Amino acid sequence: MPRFSANLRYLFQEISLFERFDAAAAVGFSAVEYPFPYAESPTKLRRALEGNGLQLTVINSPPGRWENGDRGLAGVPGRETEFRQSIEDAIFYATSLNCTNVHIMAGTLLPGVARESALSVLAENLSFAADSLADAGLTALIEPLNEKDMPGYLINHSVQARALMAVVNSSNLKLLYNLYHSAMAGEDVDDSIRSHLDVIKHIQVAGIPGRAEPNTGQVDFRPTFELLDTVGYQGWIGCEYTPKKRTVDGLKWASIYGIGSPFQSV
Repeated sequence: MPRFSANLRYLFQEISLFERFDAAAAVGFSAVEYPFPYAESPTKLRRALEGNGLQLTVINSPPGRWENGDRGLAGVPGRETEFRQSIEDAIFYATSLNCTNVHIMAGTLLPGVARESALSVLAENLSFAADSLADAGLTALIEPLNEKDMPGYLINHSVQARALMAVVNSSNLKLLYNLYHSAMAGEDVDDSIRSHLDVIKHIQVAGIPGRAEPNTGQVDFRPTFELLDTVGYQGWIGCEYTPKKRTVDGLKWASIYGIGSPFQSV
């Protein structure tokens, strides 16, 4: 049976952050993901996880100055020193929170920067990150993000990610495969899963289009979940969607997987 984790940046937005850990456990989640933990005390976060018996599946590397438009530092020429510091910060948080996966955000192509230069810096920085994370017992992930949601992002398709992984040539660089971003980029998600299963370490899902519950929109993901079972995928599937109403009200799709109804006493 597929294993689902709750993305606490997206789910339970109607309550405060630390209440979200309680709420996720109450509706049946045994794992969560929280992409940007850096503004919070790792001690408090660890207590919230342990107090609810929750596993943290993935965090993101620090993205830079999000408010100024940064969407990651790995592919930004001239900020290599800042990137290396961000990896140290990610390692500290990941190890403090017993999280084994770190998604390295590539960043966007900046005006006046040649794409080839950005990709060269990206490959070098990913090599550094993969080695550094391996030394700490952690896995580095990269994720393609579709251009409609993330204009200018350096990695948009699974084949681009796979080509980049070949250049880096590290066994510690894996794929975070987002079903939403893949479908929005025009990929056949089932074919991509079969093609890239050997490097997929984590999966995320949301409805197409709109990024709401997975049972909304134009794509029925139930056959894809069944496919993941059939091909032997062992990782988590992160629920990275924005509920249309209250999170609990939208979890009916997950009841067959032991999440939500009838476990809706939050």
